[in-house]
This record gives sequence, C-alpha cells and structure tokens, in this order.
Amino acid sequence: MEAGTAEPGPVRVLDVSGAAYRRAFELFLAGTDEKPRTHARLDQVVAGLEHRRMLLDVGAGEGRTTAHLGRHFERTVAVEPSAAMRERLRLACPDALVLPEPIDEAQPPGPADLVHLSHVLYYVPEEDWLRTVGTVLGWAAPGGTLLVMLQNPDSPCMRMAEHFTGVRYDLRPLADRLREREPAHEYALETLDLRYRADRLDEAVDVAEFMVNVADLATMDPRPDRAELTDYVRCHFARPDGSFVIGHTQDMLTVRRARPAG
Repeated sequence: MEAGTAEPGPVRVLDVSGAAYRRAFELFLAGTDEKPRTHARLDQVVAGLEHRRMLLDVGAGEGRTTAHLGRHFERTVAVEPSAAMRERLRLACPDALVLPEPIDEAQPPGPADLVHLSHVLYYVPEEDWLRTVGTVLGWAAPGGTLLVMLQNPDSPCMRMAEHFTGVRYDLRPLADRLREREPAHEYALETLDLRYRADRLDEAVDVAEFMVNVADLATMDPRPDRAELTDYVRCHFARPDGSFVIGHTQDMLTVRRARPAG
C-alpha cells in the first residue's frame, strides 16, 4: 500500500492553521500551474486600468497574489479574517494595510482601482453571494474593476467535490443577477484552464482531500471515506505515464464599475 493513500477513516476537515492543511496547500502550489497563469492574466487586467492608486484584496489569504498585484499600485489594502493567514500575509506584504474583520464588518479606507475577491465565496452561503459581492463592488472606484474568482462548476475538481459532498459552485447565476440589478456596469465572465500534476498517488490524494474541503464538509455525517477518495483519484486522474492530473478550471468574473452620469 502506498503511504498516505488509504489511511482508515473519513476525509479530514483541514484547519488552515494546521500542519495537514499546510502540507496539502504546499503540495498543491508546487504541482499546479495556477499562479503563473492567473498572475499573467491579472497583469493584463492591471495594464488596462485607468488608475493604479489602490489595490484591495478581499480574502487575501497568505498574500502571494496580493504581493504580485501590489507591486503595480501605490497602496495595498487586504481584508483577511483568519489570524493564521494574516501572519503569512504580513510577511508577504509588509507595507500593506491589513484589515482583520470579515467582509460584513470591514471598512476599507477608500475606493480601490482594483478589488480582488478570489476563492472567497466558498465560505459564504450562496443565498448571501449577491449581497456580499454587492458590498465588495461598492468598494471599487468609479471606473475601477472588481475581479471574482471561483472554481468552474464543470471542472474535474468541482465534479469530484460534488461527488463526495454534493456541493457545486457556479458564478454564472450570480453574474446574471448582478447584471439585472446593476446594468450600468460592464460585465465579462471568462474561464482559465488550470491543472495540478503529481508523480505520486499519496500526494495526489492529499491534494484531492484539500480540494474537497468545502465549507459543508465539517457538518457532514458521515464524512466521505478517504479510501474511496483514493479510489476516485486512481480512477479519474491517473495518466499512462504514472502521474496524476487534476484539472481545476476557474471562472473569472470581471465587473467594471460605471462612472456616475454627467
């Protein structure tokens, strides 16, 4: 039996401050093309901005993307409620203003030319998405841009999460509701094709466990079995060369805020 692939018991709920989360996250970053591909696309968005006075990264996590984007702006502000993530965020972005409050309580110091909301809506009840994104959009300056990133609902990663948890995220209905409510803004929804690759099954399973750690996992009884997750990885993601590839296509919703009439 390959180490770490068929440990008895359920899929673990990974605490962001714990060693298991850190290991899985580092494995994911080491094997995915996400950062170089998304950063290149974000650079294109930044190049099209009229102003680069302030970046607001909402749910900045440990700050790798915040630091990448922040070099283009005069000022960086980050919203990050997790204390464990804030420790790393401050190391990555020592000059940033870090707000520890959740979105509903945060008070950014002014309008931002770019507001970045990446992979945050997983932790927000879907019935609150419109209100939450409406709040964040309100932090963008007139003519500024909001970017919302989320897993594509048809990606192999999302199909796996749905298989084991029943959870499936989709930005498209939110984009439609935003257009209906605030039609003056400019909207675009695009897809970024991303992949994670591992040479070892145990590493692929640890990353798959990280991927199925949706917000509802902790409340599931029983939780999915880890041996079944291992079998799923073998069945769906194995390649002829012995490697394992998990597609995690992401959607990016771009909203350019309208300027006031007149």
